Amino acid sequence: MNLANTSFMILSTILVLFMTPGLAFFYGGLVSKRNVVNTMLSVFFICGLAVVLWFLVGYSLSFSGDHFGVIGGLKQVFLRHFDMTALTMSTTKIPNGLYSLFEMMFAIITPALFVGAIVGRMKFKFLFLFVIFWSIFIYYPMVHLVWSPDGIFYKMGALDFAGGTVVHIDAGITALVLSIFLGHRVEDKEPVHYNLPWVLLGTTILWIGWYGFNAGSAFGVSNVAVQATFTTTIATASAMMTWLAIDVIRTGKPSMVGVCNGTLCGLVAITPACGYVTGAGAFWIGIAGTCTSYFFVNYIKPRIHVDDTLDAFGCHGVSGIVGSLATGLFATKSVNSAVAHNGMFYGGGFHQFGIQLIITAFTIIFVAIMVSIIVVIMKVFVPMRVSAREEKLGLDLGEHGESADYKVASEAAKDVDIFRKEFAGQLANLNKRPD
Repeated sequence: MNLANTSFMILSTILVLFMTPGLAFFYGGLVSKRNVVNTMLSVFFICGLAVVLWFLVGYSLSFSGDHFGVIGGLKQVFLRHFDMTALTMSTTKIPNGLYSLFEMMFAIITPALFVGAIVGRMKFKFLFLFVIFWSIFIYYPMVHLVWSPDGIFYKMGALDFAGGTVVHIDAGITALVLSIFLGHRVEDKEPVHYNLPWVLLGTTILWIGWYGFNAGSAFGVSNVAVQATFTTTIATASAMMTWLAIDVIRTGKPSMVGVCNGTLCGLVAITPACGYVTGAGAFWIGIAGTCTSYFFVNYIKPRIHVDDTLDAFGCHGVSGIVGSLATGLFATKSVNSAVAHNGMFYGGGFHQFGIQLIITAFTIIFVAIMVSIIVVIMKVFVPMRVSAREEKLGLDLGEHGESADYKVASEAAKDVDIFRKEFAGQLANLNKRPD
């Protein structure tokens, strides 16, 4: 066992787990006050569900055995016949159990990402069951295809350092398809954000945790891990500043939500490329990811009438696609010897970009078809959307019987708000203070 690499991977694993509650704060701060509990719980409960699923079948279907280069087998269900202490075959020499644990964290955060698209509309029971089927029929096959040495795309030479296709395009396309099936909110207007400091807190936690996500995908202390840390930082900063600049030019004002969205787009866009590109490549990838996502969120989304509430597809899907394709442009052997063919901008021609184009297109099509099939079948047995009355009331009370804090009261009890005109005189007198 390499003690330095093992210690590094334990820290990276903890950082990736930290990202999911960070995402809960990010999404929870963005939604209306009626859906805070539902949104945060919809993200956080996946920590438990995904761990159980990974232990039962996830690792086995992802990395144990092989069927046609698409999916693993069931030999190591319940992690039977799995040697926790054996060292990985790679030069990093970390225990297999730690490798499995690190990959488990990715299985947690990925389905949590698409929750942002469906907040305030989907029944919790439907979401619970959907995550189970989605993990088994979509996520585990994607892991095997791209990251297992037996996977088709792995053998093809596809480059996805930390999850551009497996995580972000996967979750982003899922968010888009679920949004289409759910339809628009009853109240077709943007919610008043519940707590902007939570949004900033969540963004900060995600940025910190992302170093475990990206640098940890080097599976040890190495120059590649350092490069991934460096490129993650550069791309995130360039993306943040780009969104800020566009906001100021377009609206005349910088916004906290915009800065946080830009930060997230940079993190997403650099994920597949972080261990393969230079600092200059990361700089341009961050800018490209933010520009594309900004354009989609503000110009394309209103025209296609898809109600992706918190822009899960607009940020994760769009920036993930940009990052995956950009890897084929900026990847270079000078950064990582695992790059068999340089990117187009480094003299490698079309070869690597062509591979990235194939894997990106496959992910989009495969995920869209599979999500549609799962939803159509599930809707026969389980209601997908809450009633219009429950949606107006809010899912916090309707689905959970809880409120975020004492300031969030039942709509039925808010007589002052309902009859505000009648109470206007009395409220004015209450606000007067003696000299």
